[in-house]
Amino acid sequence: MTSNTYETITHAQNALELHDVTKRFQKKRGEYTYALRGVSLTLKRGEVVGILGPNGSGKSTLVRVVSTLTVPDTGSIRIFDIDAVQQPKIVQRYINRVSVEASFFKKMSSLENLLFGAKLYGITDRESRPRIEEILASIGFDVKRIGEPMEHLSRGTQQKIALARALLTSPMLMLLDEPTTGLDPRSKRDVQELIWKIRAGHDSSILLCTHDMGEAEELCDRIGILVDGQLIALDTPLGLKQRYQQGDELPSLEDVFMLATGQSLEDAISEKDDGGSQTTVAERATELIEV
Repeated sequence: MTSNTYETITHAQNALELHDVTKRFQKKRGEYTYALRGVSLTLKRGEVVGILGPNGSGKSTLVRVVSTLTVPDTGSIRIFDIDAVQQPKIVQRYINRVSVEASFFKKMSSLENLLFGAKLYGITDRESRPRIEEILASIGFDVKRIGEPMEHLSRGTQQKIALARALLTSPMLMLLDEPTTGLDPRSKRDVQELIWKIRAGHDSSILLCTHDMGEAEELCDRIGILVDGQLIALDTPLGLKQRYQQGDELPSLEDVFMLATGQSLEDAISEKDDGGSQTTVAERATELIEV
């Protein structure tokens, strides 16, 4: 890393800046589906921003373009004021991603997977072993199971290991793509508490994609609503509620989603599962915002 790059990253006020990002995929010749439609947002340094939306809304694509796994068709992405499209290798050193289905070598143990993950970032076994023990202790992992194959661990425990792997590299920007989806209530709560510890005790900025209203409200400084690839709202939980308040009492986040999109989150998920229109909800949301 050059001194100029270090200075840029050190003095950057924002961890992430997206401006007018669009991504489409070809369905068949001459036909495209849009995963992201002109998305713009800013994630401040040390901030946790949640992106709330149903399956198929574009959340995973958003994480992939930010993590440089996918190149946007239009728009710009800056991570700590570095152009992520033009200089992906530089920004990759400062980000880490945890997805809904974390990838591991299932026959290998958690220790072996963590050591391997550290090596990908240039961290030697000698350097990483003490850090691994410290992190695993902090997440309540039974060190007696450190040599067990990953396939013997529950999904909740595997997600904890995925977060531990992300922490091992001390990322400045963490991208969490539905890290608690599909977990049993106890495991879900454990992972949410770990995310809370990360935001409280580490110098990391976090982009959290979820369709769990409670999770978003509890963990995030600001929440965006992403529907059909469009970011239709972004504010603090209180700000969103005040924005869509219609009576004396503040609405819940569920009410906010209904008012912003014209349907409940559950209905939006069902519509996606049934292969519903990809434009209806976004068009309806845009009309509501413009009124």
